[in-house]
Amino acid sequence: MTRAWFVTGTDTGVGKTVASVALLHALRSRGLRAVGMKPVASGCEWTDGGWRNEDALALIAASDPAPAYHDANPYALEHATAPQLAARDAGVAVALPVLQSAYARLASTAQAMVVEGAGGWLAPMGDGLDQSEFARAIGADVVLVVGLRLGCLSHARLSARAIEADGCRLAGWIGNTVDPDFDRPDDYLGLLRGALPAPCLGLLPHLPRKGSPAGGAWAAARLDLAALLD
Repeated sequence: MTRAWFVTGTDTGVGKTVASVALLHALRSRGLRAVGMKPVASGCEWTDGGWRNEDALALIAASDPAPAYHDANPYALEHATAPQLAARDAGVAVALPVLQSAYARLASTAQAMVVEGAGGWLAPMGDGLDQSEFARAIGADVVLVVGLRLGCLSHARLSARAIEADGCRLAGWIGNTVDPDFDRPDDYLGLLRGALPAPCLGLLPHLPRKGSPAGGAWAAARLDLAALLD
């Protein structure tokens, strides 16, 4: 049976891709076939193969076996804006059955799936489709990435409450050093550990190059997956 984790963040730009790549490397280091997915990605560039997204490509590079792009990223949208707006701009309706079919193809080759969401938890994937619906449909637990910066305590607590209110299980959270000059990070980590109803899976250092395979393996060594896999 394939296990799945849906990676969300306290906001946009908090390092979901860095954390997702690290999770994939950490799962693979345990001998698991681990595959990444970015169901909806806005901010894509045109290539000879079609629209391609940097985050989705990073997940594919960290996966084993490597998935086909159209399964890893079923909705590749041009404009770098909210997925709802990017989909409207492209004249596309993001549909749950399409996402479920792509996920099923990926899961058939994997023992572990890491699915990266878009923006924060309450940012819809498309008109009328919340991220919670897809997470529930694939039976995924949720991993929350907390960007360590001013305001993260409130954002993390609100996100955790929303995840549980939507009927999903928060399996753990990862702290990510998005601001290398953030004051008193250790104190904030202590507050987060006391406030969030799930274990801390690790603290990631500042990694400006999210697509670097070496960086992903290095970050993976800073994660403890015991709470996820036990």
